[in-house]
Amino acid sequence: MRVLIQREVDVAVPAATLWGYITDWPRQSEWIPHTRMERAVPGDPATGVGGRIRAWSGLGPVGFWDHMTITGWETGDDGSGRCEVLHTGKVVRGEGEFIVEATGPQTSRFVWKEMAVLPFGRAGVLGWRIVRPVVERLIDGGLRTMRDRVAAPGATRAT
Repeated sequence: MRVLIQREVDVAVPAATLWGYITDWPRQSEWIPHTRMERAVPGDPATGVGGRIRAWSGLGPVGFWDHMTITGWETGDDGSGRCEVLHTGKVVRGEGEFIVEATGPQTSRFVWKEMAVLPFGRAGVLGWRIVRPVVERLIDGGLRTMRDRVAAPGATRAT
């Protein structure tokens, strides 16, 4: 079974600033709860179709790797952008999408979508009903953290 997760947040920075921040993969560890992001291939900026990234999700040594390949990459003249990924790990499978929309000269919106394939058959479907509200709260908390961090002075330095 596939499920859609979609969350969004308005951010008080120009779209280009937000796009640069959210596509600085290692910095996602600052705001995505219990996740460490990295480029899958050292030296590859992973900023275009074919780029690969991976995320360790979990608490301490207990967790899993989420492997992703960038399948779509678009940027607009207004600083907006869209990044689509294919999750190819053993636990997380499906498609993901980050969208940055310019909502004004100094404001933008971030949309995070995941079309996830639930693991573990019927047990996964039942489990999803239980954990979905928790997952949504974690994502919403991460988006609020990202919103506050990207708007903070000096937040847009590249890593």
